[in-house]
Parts: sequence; structure tokens; C-alpha cells
Amino acid sequence: MKCTTLFHREDYRWLAFGQDPSRPDNVIDTNQVVVVSGNSVMLLDPGGMEVFPPMMAALTREVRIDQIKHVFFSHQDPDVCSSLPLWRQVCPGDMKVYVPWMWAGFVSHFDRDARLEKIPDEGMDVTMGDARLRILPAHYLHSPGNYHVYDPAAKVLFSGDVGAALVPPQSRRDSLFVHDFSSHVQFMEAFHKRWMGSARARDAWIDMVSRLEIDVLAPQHGLIFRGDDVKRFLEWFSALDIGSGLAAMRRGR
Repeated sequence: MKCTTLFHREDYRWLAFGQDPSRPDNVIDTNQVVVVSGNSVMLLDPGGMEVFPPMMAALTREVRIDQIKHVFFSHQDPDVCSSLPLWRQVCPGDMKVYVPWMWAGFVSHFDRDARLEKIPDEGMDVTMGDARLRILPAHYLHSPGNYHVYDPAAKVLFSGDVGAALVPPQSRRDSLFVHDFSSHVQFMEAFHKRWMGSARARDAWIDMVSRLEIDVLAPQHGLIFRGDDVKRFLEWFSALDIGSGLAAMRRGR
């Protein structure tokens, strides 16, 4: 599994792990994002149980397991959080697990003994070493209880499924970053049209994040946007006709 540095200043880093060459074709590709601040580490959407072994192997080349003090889950999907019981087996017992309040009872089906920190609808701030992270609401994009993580110091936004792309193996490069936005759109379009069901939620999210300084926008699937491609993505997403699944319900039976 590849490790890519998104931000680095002394002992303060944002890392992205993905494009595992051993991943079976029937397991969706995911990016696992990690924030390191001194001796504290936060995992952002650390993935499902199927990616736990390669993720663990890659992560321990960068940080010690006993440094993992926080885990964040953007929503309830198994590719986001089904690895929770495995992480709790190896991480410190006082590790904080942040989940959307409305999904706490559902995430407990993965691990009934986990002590969960419930994120309120409006989000919350988390202090971790020198990092001051903002958990931002992103409801209905795609989950009705959904959040992203923004770091104003690093100027990085972890955007969950927003910005996600399903990139076929033959189209991947050696980098986790987007290099040609126009050609990358083909891997994002169908996903966003179907998985993003609310134009009102999309518009509210764009209004919110447009006020932030963002150098890197890191989704949970596909490639990562940086520099001018962040603005290009926001402009593209703002104009996209989303909610394609509604057409099936409008057809006569």
C-alpha cells in the first residue's frame, strides 16, 4: 500500500495510504488518511476489515501503534469502519472513536464494546497535539449523517465520498494526486450523479467549504486534488446534475 505525504511541517504530518496492489478486484479501492501531530495520531476512515492487514503494515512504517489516540468515521459504511474491532485490539485502550451520533447504534454492530464519541449535527473541534481539527457537517453527501475533517493549519480537507472516483487499475499512475483534471472527470461523474442525492446539501456544502483555505482536498476513493484542481473540482461539482437514481422511480410500472 502506497503512502503519500499531503502536508509536512516538523513532527506534524498528513498522510494518505492507498492503491494497495494486493487488493482483490471485488473490494472497492479506498484511501486511508492519517494525521500525525507529535506523539498523537488520528485515523480518518481507516477502512474495512479487508484492508486492515496491508494498512497496518504500511502505517507502522510511519508511526507507532501506541501513538494512535483518535479514530474518525465520516459515516457508517463498511468500507469506512468495519475494521473498528481490529484497530481496538491493537491500539491503546483509551483511544477515542468519533462517529456521527445517528450512526452510533449501527456502528456498534461492528463492535458492541467500543466507546463511541458521538458527533453532533453541527460538527465539533478536536485538539490533538498541535493540531486543531474541525469536524464539519456534510450531511446527505452521501449519508444523512456525514462529516468531513478540515485542518486550517495544514489547509487540508478530508472530504469522504465527495470528490471520490472509481479509477480502473489501467488508468492509475504512480501518484495518488490528480494530474489531469479533465481526464479524471470520467472516473468521478457516474459516482457523484448517483451517490450524491441532494442538490441543496451539495450547494450548502460548497458554500461552506468555499470560505476555507484548502490546498489539498482528499477524498476516500480515487485520487487527491491539490492546488488549482481543488477549485476546479468545486466548480465542476456545483454544476453537476445529481440524484440520478430518481429516474428509476419516475418510470411507470
